[in-house]
Amino acid sequence: MQLNPPLTDDKLHRLAADIKILLMDVDGVLTDGRLYLVADPAGNMIETKGFDSQDGIALRWLSWFNIEAGVISGRNSPATVERARQVGMRWVFQGHIEKIPILEQILSEAKTEPAQVAYIGDDFTDVVIMRRVGLSFATANARPEVKRSAMAVTDVPGGQGAVREVIEILMKAQGHWDGLIKKYEITP
Repeated sequence: MQLNPPLTDDKLHRLAADIKILLMDVDGVLTDGRLYLVADPAGNMIETKGFDSQDGIALRWLSWFNIEAGVISGRNSPATVERARQVGMRWVFQGHIEKIPILEQILSEAKTEPAQVAYIGDDFTDVVIMRRVGLSFATANARPEVKRSAMAVTDVPGGQGAVREVIEILMKAQGHWDGLIKKYEITP
């Protein structure tokens, strides 16, 4: 992971230890940004997306440790709703390019401070959230301007494990990583 100054490894660890909510964009973060249009039996076009399975298991881990998750996306997609259900996300906001009111609503519902929220994004609409939360990440495939605006940039692109990369940082900072790998009978 690339850290943008003034973030250091120690500060990243301290900030990640306090995170209670992980929010993210969808296209370019949970997916590689591609939209697949497929015809249904009646010839109507249906949009679908591809999600990374390793991101999925990591998102499930969050619920084990009382970290809530959600998405704020500019696009509406039934595939996003289903994926969020599968991985246990609390919040699914779609069709919102203006994301600040959604962040404020989530903070109010969760009775959480912005410092306890992490956000992962890849495009311009995500920067306004990144500037208002405790920890912000851009995916490796993010726009250059977004990478500069984030506190850190993942090593891998969205849809290819970027969410997993961030969640592993949270798990390690919050002291859950050793227990997780032990659960799966992996030796450190």
